[in-house]
Amino acid sequence: MGRVTTRRQVLRLDGARTVARPDTLVVEEPLEIRVAGESLAVTMRTPGDDFDLTAGFLLTEGVLRSADDLRAMRYCAGSIDEGVNTYNLLDVELGPGAAVPAGAQRRFYTTSSCGVCGKASLDAVRTTAAWEVRDDPVRLDSAMLAGLPDSLRSAQRVFERTGGLHAAGLFDAAGRLLCLREDIGRHNAFDKVIGWALREGRVPLRGTVLLASGRASFELTQKALMAGVPALAAVSAPSSLAVDLAAEAGMTLVGFLRGTTMNVYTGAHRLGL
Repeated sequence: MGRVTTRRQVLRLDGARTVARPDTLVVEEPLEIRVAGESLAVTMRTPGDDFDLTAGFLLTEGVLRSADDLRAMRYCAGSIDEGVNTYNLLDVELGPGAAVPAGAQRRFYTTSSCGVCGKASLDAVRTTAAWEVRDDPVRLDSAMLAGLPDSLRSAQRVFERTGGLHAAGLFDAAGRLLCLREDIGRHNAFDKVIGWALREGRVPLRGTVLLASGRASFELTQKALMAGVPALAAVSAPSSLAVDLAAEAGMTLVGFLRGTTMNVYTGAHRLGL
């Protein structure tokens, strides 16, 4: 399996002082996702939790709805060294009744910072969600929400060594961390968490909060919605489309979650406001 981090030599400048030393970097490598041998997408990601990443990606693309839709996943030998498995190509076998919907194929390279930009067409952006979150009765305490970024940060082991990863954390309504995943791509981190939940039979994720270590984009909001998450929080700002989608879906969206302050953009009723 590929390494999550690697070492490179750097020159460290500190005023007039220059020191040569090794530095720890996050690994970035491509992952090609195939369904029944047919290429569906190539995404740049941090190696690790690739089965979760693939399952989450397929759920948020509308290919999967439950763990029963996923029959098998297996690594295929890559093409860098003939006969040597590079763990950068993963083939998926779908269960009966599951299929890649028309128009869902990306079929070309997407970067680690961009997911929606790889869509085949803008018409495919608003993926139809399988579950309604508007009627989720979960109630959230503002003090609990305020403590989530520290809980997330303390669990980010690779970030501590590199400073180069995004994180997504899934919490229950009491603020207990259920799953954390890190990746060089923020959308990949979300897919890894959602894929973990799918494989554990937890989808739809009713009564939960999904926390992003950065901003809340439209795509991250859509991914949370596709997994049935009623509340999305971010330590940074949401986009206008993220707020519009959350309001349309009945999702609670919180941004600028820092210390005891936060902005509640939608779904304030879940905080008793």
